[in-house]
Amino acid sequence: MLEFAGRTAFVTGGANGIGLGLARALLAQGCKVAIADIREDALAAAVRTLDNQSVIAVQLDVASRTGFAEAADRAEKALGPVSLVFNNAGINLFQTIDESSYDDWDWVMGVNLHGVVNGVMTFAPRMKALGQGGHIVNTASMASFLCGGAPGIYNTTKFAVRGMSESLRYSLAPHGIGVSVLCPGLVKSHIYASDEVRPPALSGGAKPVDSAAVGRLEQLHQFGMEPDVIAARTLGAVRENRFHIFPHPEFRDELATVFDEILADFRDYPEDAGFAQRTGFEKMRRDNYAKARREARERA
Repeated sequence: MLEFAGRTAFVTGGANGIGLGLARALLAQGCKVAIADIREDALAAAVRTLDNQSVIAVQLDVASRTGFAEAADRAEKALGPVSLVFNNAGINLFQTIDESSYDDWDWVMGVNLHGVVNGVMTFAPRMKALGQGGHIVNTASMASFLCGGAPGIYNTTKFAVRGMSESLRYSLAPHGIGVSVLCPGLVKSHIYASDEVRPPALSGGAKPVDSAAVGRLEQLHQFGMEPDVIAARTLGAVRENRFHIFPHPEFRDELATVFDEILADFRDYPEDAGFAQRTGFEKMRRDNYAKARREARERA
């Protein structure tokens, strides 16, 4: 069971929402914390709110590989080697795929998917070399399981984060490093204001901001789960080395329905010529995957 005290944590999207909640919870557990965010004014306000000498702020655009490496260097120079990573930064674009531009894709993919990739690629080698175990939490969403027409690109990125996290969990388990995927529902956060941080270079084809729609989303997010509640549930899952972190219990029945629909789409086709050889290979794969899942639960 992982202990937090004395470890250094790096939290992206750390100036508000879930990230800020995680920072508070980690500090309360005796961690040193680097909060990274693209908004410098929000970072300054967050540091004042936290009022703790064990926290530093690092300005970071998670879509930048070099920026991520430099931010990691600054954090580790100030606080020591990082062994807890929370790839939490994310934005949203509330529109369908067919109404989106390539710049829309590059912006949302750059933050929500490549930002997580950059966090993993920056810190996983350092954590392995450090040899002190640790944990990586990648924030996906219930949108990594549940889809509508919009937000299409957001759904795409979150599905990808979930798959990447599961693969990473198996590969890092032998190093004593756990991996979890956080799948929240509605959160009291500022994700509704994502357009405020959209880079001008990726604004080609962008639809004009619908201020009325943003206002409605702001009101909706006021009913979201408090970040401190999500943070407490997240650290509890990390301590127990659970892979899926579902802080919103209200999604259980809907998710069960989705899986039932998936299974219902299978058909009992007659055996084809390669069936016997294929099933032999698949049995070996299933056995190996079962072993990997078991070791991932037990080692980290």
